[in-house]
Amino acid sequence: MAGSNGALLAFRILLCCALAFTVTVLLPLALRTCAYSLSKTILAATGLDPQLISCAGDPATKAPLSGYGGDAGNKAGSGGRPIVTDLRWCGEPSLPPHALSPFHCCPPAPVSEPAVINFTFPDPAAPLRTRRPAHDAGAAGDMAKLARAVALMKALPASDPRSFYQQANIHCAYCAGAHRQAGRPELPLQIHASWLFFPFHRAYLHFFERIAARLLGDPGFAVPFWSWDVPEGMRVPQEFADEVSPLHDPSRNPRHAPPRVVDLDFSYAEKNCTDEQQIQLNLRIMYKQMVTNAPLPSLFHGQPYRAGDRGMPGAGTVELWLHNIVHRWTGDLSRPNHEDMGAYYSSARDPIFYPHHANSDRLWEVWRRDDAGAGGDRPRHADFTEPDWLDSSFLFYDEEARLVRVTVRDMLDIGKLRYTYAEVGTPWLGARPPVNPDLSRRSRQHLKPVRFPVSLDAAVSAAVTRTRPGNTRSRRHEVEVLVVEGIEAHGGDFVRFDVYVNAVEHEKVSPGAREMAGSFVSLKQPRMEAAVGEVASVQTSMRVALDELLEDLGADGDDSVTVTLVPVAGRVRIGGLRIVYMVE
Repeated sequence: MAGSNGALLAFRILLCCALAFTVTVLLPLALRTCAYSLSKTILAATGLDPQLISCAGDPATKAPLSGYGGDAGNKAGSGGRPIVTDLRWCGEPSLPPHALSPFHCCPPAPVSEPAVINFTFPDPAAPLRTRRPAHDAGAAGDMAKLARAVALMKALPASDPRSFYQQANIHCAYCAGAHRQAGRPELPLQIHASWLFFPFHRAYLHFFERIAARLLGDPGFAVPFWSWDVPEGMRVPQEFADEVSPLHDPSRNPRHAPPRVVDLDFSYAEKNCTDEQQIQLNLRIMYKQMVTNAPLPSLFHGQPYRAGDRGMPGAGTVELWLHNIVHRWTGDLSRPNHEDMGAYYSSARDPIFYPHHANSDRLWEVWRRDDAGAGGDRPRHADFTEPDWLDSSFLFYDEEARLVRVTVRDMLDIGKLRYTYAEVGTPWLGARPPVNPDLSRRSRQHLKPVRFPVSLDAAVSAAVTRTRPGNTRSRRHEVEVLVVEGIEAHGGDFVRFDVYVNAVEHEKVSPGAREMAGSFVSLKQPRMEAAVGEVASVQTSMRVALDELLEDLGADGDDSVTVTLVPVAGRVRIGGLRIVYMVE
């Protein structure tokens, strides 16, 4: 009997120890893996891969910020690690109210071994695939192949990761909070409004294109691009308007079917202007975003986004205005969230998404080649070199339905990826915006002080001091940048506000004029980190390069600039304005 009691006591002690270990070690680890330094044996017991744990605060992994990162509100931790995708952290997306089904967008689990393989480049001896402009007659065959490829993808079972259903879900998973940062399940992984925008979408297109080529039995297939930045391509390609084509999507704005010219300044209302006037406006907007506002990597790509950071620290010039407006212009405004193209979670359900992003990808190459006006006193265009950017990684299924890990550094050389772009020119290089000669400078002398933060319910004008150290050009490649910080855009709204410089009388300024420095544009966002039933705000920032603008305005020697913020749509608060001087 005594032996039985002793065994029972020992069992109870062992049970208590196991419970204590679970509560004090394993449970905290599951909730906050990086707060603990555990052996690989213990990590293996939890099912966690030690290579996928992002530890904010590890001194061995910290890296300096490039230029100026996002606002403090975007920093959940000190970061210092690349963003990593792990399917084990994928869960339910945070969709906006009245979202359209399907409501799940995580990819299927891999069925082959090994579960994940690393990306390998195509055969360097393979012929280059040429992506051609959809508007060009020579691309008619490519458009027909794209239509057939989409039809073949749609015919695959929904469980097949190569199906159109699953390909469209990729964008939802990475943009609607389904994917979480590895080791940080409280932080959604978001590839928009940061330095991940271009490389992620390049990888997305690469695998979409390879799947299409395999289904077509045509290894030379390349996705055509919708060249909305050149006059010949500033209309929806005709093939997408054919209601019996696999490329047709009923959830588009019917008023914007061809031959309507794209409006790169679109919000809600249609402009009363001729096609020629619209094209001229588009070219001037292109110049602003590709030349004036894009001299540095963080201005063109977007702000750094590292493991432990909250998403959307600040978008680059192409994404913030051009890319977002084309999504907005294409989506159906009669639907609750402007689906399909007008909402991040649903945009890839429209086949036009892929030619649209092919054009954004082409503009990255134009910028990298310095076609966009670099030279002279301008810094040469170059991508980031930080390991945290280069080593950030994503997961995609390839044409053989294998799960592949691809890094940003894998996506930097399109020659190694074996594709190129047909030339369509850069006519916007000759569209430098004109200065409005009718504006009064006297009105700047009577500005009322502004106490930030402010809700942008009406136009706000504030004088912002310029404090460049030393003489005007103390550093050759120093760029003067206006930072609109602490932006809180209501996630349930399409939000836009415009930024004017030295133009208190902004009503006199046309959208294409020099004084209109840029626009902040945010599509409707899901709740992300909000409580159930609430809509979170998008916390982010915006940057405008001032050097060329002030030179054209004849204000390069002024001690301050007047910044006017004009609300266009949606609810938004502004945290403040400042001018910084950057070198990258």
